[in-house]
Amino acid sequence: MNILLIHNYYQQAGGEDYVFETEGKLLSRHGHAVHYLTFDNDTIRTWKDKLAAALGVIYNRKSARRLEKEIRYFNPDIIHVHNFLPLASPAVFMVAKKYGIPVVLTLHNYRLLCPGATLFYRFSIYEKSIRRIFPIDAIWKGVYRNSKLQTAAVALMTAFHRLTGTWKNKIDRYIVLTNFARDKFGQSVLGIPQKKFVLKPNFVGDSGKGEKKRNNFFLFAGRLTVEKGVHTLLKAAQHDGFNLAIIGDGPLRGMVEGASRLYPNIRYMGFKAKGEVLYYLKHCRALIFPSILYETFGMTIIEAFSTATPVVASRLGAMKELVQDGINGLLFEAGNSTDLGRAVKQLTTDTGLEKSLSINARITFLRKYTAKINYKILHGIYQEVIKDKNPLGVKKSEQHLIISE
Repeated sequence: MNILLIHNYYQQAGGEDYVFETEGKLLSRHGHAVHYLTFDNDTIRTWKDKLAAALGVIYNRKSARRLEKEIRYFNPDIIHVHNFLPLASPAVFMVAKKYGIPVVLTLHNYRLLCPGATLFYRFSIYEKSIRRIFPIDAIWKGVYRNSKLQTAAVALMTAFHRLTGTWKNKIDRYIVLTNFARDKFGQSVLGIPQKKFVLKPNFVGDSGKGEKKRNNFFLFAGRLTVEKGVHTLLKAAQHDGFNLAIIGDGPLRGMVEGASRLYPNIRYMGFKAKGEVLYYLKHCRALIFPSILYETFGMTIIEAFSTATPVVASRLGAMKELVQDGINGLLFEAGNSTDLGRAVKQLTTDTGLEKSLSINARITFLRKYTAKINYKILHGIYQEVIKDKNPLGVKKSEQHLIISE
C-alpha cells in the first residue's frame, strides 16, 4: 500500500509530532511504502511569513502545488493527515478529493470545534464554540494565542470549510482517540456524519514492567502549565506530605522551584528526555495526571501502563476513559487537591490495592495500547476507506488520473 502522511509541525514539539513519526515507522515496518509531506511552523519567522500564513489558512496555493507534485510522483493509495494548520491548510483535502484519493484525518485536538483547540480558556473548560458556526465569543476573548486576529483567522477557516462542505464531503474518515472526543465532535455543527468517526487510540512501545518494589514517591511528568493541574498537584503535596517528583518545564517552573525549596517532600527534576522519564516511571508508586482540561488523550498515561505503573488522574475527559477507577488507577475530582490527597492516601495505605492496580495497568497496556494492536486497527481503517472509495477493486495503476499541470 502506498501511504502518504501529511503533517504540519508546530514550533514547539509535542505529542502530535511523536504520533505522526511513530505511526509512519510502524507502517514502514509492515512493508508499506510510506512517503512524508511535512510543513514546519519554524519557517514562519518574519512579519511577511506570518501574513502569508494567515492569508493562506483557508487555502494555501503553495501547499496545494506541493501535494499535487507528490501525488504525481508517488501515486498514493491513501492520504493520512495529522495536523494541517496553518501552512498545509485545508487545501490538502481539496487536492486529494480532486484526484480521487481517500483521506483520513486524525483529530489530535479540538481545533475544528474551537479556534483555541483545547476547549479551555483561562482557568476553566470553555465549550461555547462547539455549537457555533462562527464563534464570536471565542474571537472576542482571543482564545487562540491570546490574539483576536489569529483567533478570527482560524474561526473563518473552520466556518468557510463547514459551509462549503469540506469537513463533511472531502474527508473520508476521522480518527478519534477516545469515545469522549467522538461525542464532543458529534455535538458540533460541523455536519460530519457519525459513521465517519472511527476510534483508534495512540500507542507506545513496550518499555517493560517496572521494579516490583517501588520507591516511595509519586511522579508528575508534563508541561508546567495551569491547564495541566500544577496548582492542584502542589497544593495536595504541600497539605498531605506525600513524596512528589516533578519532571517538566513551562510557565509555572518558578512556582514549582519555589515549592521544592520550601517543602522537602517536593523534588523538582527539571526537563528530562523520554528515556529518563521511563526510568522514573518504573521506580515510582504511581503517576499523577491532574489535568483540568479535556485531554484528547494521555500518552504519559499509557507509557505508565506499559511499565505496570498505576495512574492517579482527574475524573475528566480522556482521563476517565483511559483510567478505570479502582482497576488500573484511581480517579479524583479535577481541580480538587483534597480529593487528590485522598486518592494518594488510599493507594499508599492499601498494599493489596496498589499491587492489583499495578498488575491491571500492565494488562491494560497489553490489551489496548501496543504497536501490534494499533497497526491492526489502523490498517483496517485504511482498507475500509480504500474499499469504500473503490468498491470494484480496480488497481491504482489502472485508474485514470487527470493531472492538472
